[in-house]
Amino acid sequence: MGFRDRGIEIKTPEQIDLMRVAGLLVGETLELLRSAVRPGVTTLELDTLAEAHIRDHGGVPSFKGYSHPPFPATICASVNDEVVHGIPGPRTLADGDVISIDCGAIVAGWHGDAAVTVPVGEVADDVAELLRVTEESLWRGMAAARLGGRVSDISHAVESYVRAQGRYGILEDYTGHGIGTEMHMAPNVPNVGRRGRGPSIVEGLALAVEPMVTLGSKHTDLHADEWTVSTVDGSYAAHFEHTFTVTPEGAWVLTAVDGGRERLAALGVPFGGR
Repeated sequence: MGFRDRGIEIKTPEQIDLMRVAGLLVGETLELLRSAVRPGVTTLELDTLAEAHIRDHGGVPSFKGYSHPPFPATICASVNDEVVHGIPGPRTLADGDVISIDCGAIVAGWHGDAAVTVPVGEVADDVAELLRVTEESLWRGMAAARLGGRVSDISHAVESYVRAQGRYGILEDYTGHGIGTEMHMAPNVPNVGRRGRGPSIVEGLALAVEPMVTLGSKHTDLHADEWTVSTVDGSYAAHFEHTFTVTPEGAWVLTAVDGGRERLAALGVPFGGR
């Protein structure tokens, strides 16, 4: 059975280059938002800033109007125990909070999708460590991807790193995904699993890897807004995400401003960008 028969979209090098344009816009938008996070700012102010930046640079927000009920904003803004899909609004950030910002943009029909979790002012040591562990697990996952390998090699690397760092909850009901002409495509990219399972990693496959990790339970509740997902035990959560691909030269993180060159080099992974 071929990749396209299973709904997996394989891109040409030229199409990956177009995805890089969308990915770079997402990465630059997240850097702008990271610098704007501070006590006293509202999540709606961050959303307004994100939408203006994306549209001013030739993009369209991926999330706005997505699915049913239609998502009403440009970013997902999830605070503290909110893991993912928080809706921006009048909530004011306070010292000690963390905010997960998920952002997507479409340029010329191609999607980029990435997320960061940002501390607001000074946060507790265990919360700072949660953010470090989650972000590092994302990079370990991408670093495990090789042409000819399997998608679950990424999953195994994410899980193995997090488990080695302490007692954390890793969400299993929400996963990473394929991405390209649509934001969410096959295949799913779980954050737990054994090596050697799932579709092969081939040139032209683009994936969004997104570990979601908590200080407590892996179990979650869905809010009445039908979007916001929170931990059942009220524990803080972190969410990091990048869109990436693997070329014959190495890995290329399409939503990282530097293409992932610095972090990949630290993990001994060749850079495959152009």
